[in-house]
Amino acid sequence: MAERIAIPENFPDVGDVAGKRVVLTGASRGLGELIAHGFSRAGAKVALVARTESDLKDLADRLPGPVLRFAGDVRDAEFNEAVADATVSAWGGVDVWIGNAGVSPIVAGPRETDPHVWRQVLDVNLTGAFLGARAAARVMGQGGRLIFTGSVLGERPARGLSAYSASKAGLVGMAKALALDLAPAGITVNVVAPGWFDSPLAAGWKQNDRLAQAILGHTALHRWGGATDLTGAFRFLASDAAAFVTGTVLSVDGGYLLT
Repeated sequence: MAERIAIPENFPDVGDVAGKRVVLTGASRGLGELIAHGFSRAGAKVALVARTESDLKDLADRLPGPVLRFAGDVRDAEFNEAVADATVSAWGGVDVWIGNAGVSPIVAGPRETDPHVWRQVLDVNLTGAFLGARAAARVMGQGGRLIFTGSVLGERPARGLSAYSASKAGLVGMAKALALDLAPAGITVNVVAPGWFDSPLAAGWKQNDRLAQAILGHTALHRWGGATDLTGAFRFLASDAAAFVTGTVLSVDGGYLLT
């Protein structure tokens, strides 16, 4: 008779991030603001990173838990290293680093896309994410979590979004490679890929009836993502319940990629 699997006394609570020390880039607006609230209200300490100090202060004043604020450019390697060091100095370590900073897509065909715009999108969305991961990996220990905000547009591109789609597809490849690189250190690396959320990023599409109907027609649940639909995925990957999950993409898209 086969032996039964050993049942532990306790199972980790899914999404339990109480006491976690979290660095969140792109924190002050859009989906980043949602993520900040989701973690802070769940008991995490959140180090907020964005470009504008006034936006960071406004958000920090509305969060219930401990916060740090860092205004700067994620494309700057030294800035990322300084965020990591300052968080360790203040809180003793970094448990979770969420690379969420991103440039909104500019809708243009290849002939109309200025090379400067292409570089800017790739520099922020992809290089900035790598530099954050590089800084995080230096200060994280066993059980560290790296989570990137991807996009379904990295898997299903749309016309006029070559730079944005390339940056998000590249993010997935980078995350999988980092998952291999950092596994010996006990650090997991994953991507959350949102679909179409009711956020400033999607405002131009939502306000255009033709585009909005095309998006909803591709979304199995036939609605836009709402304020409570996203943060659970990040909290799951940041929690002890996801200790054996790495190199994966978790799509939160209402079934957009199914149809």
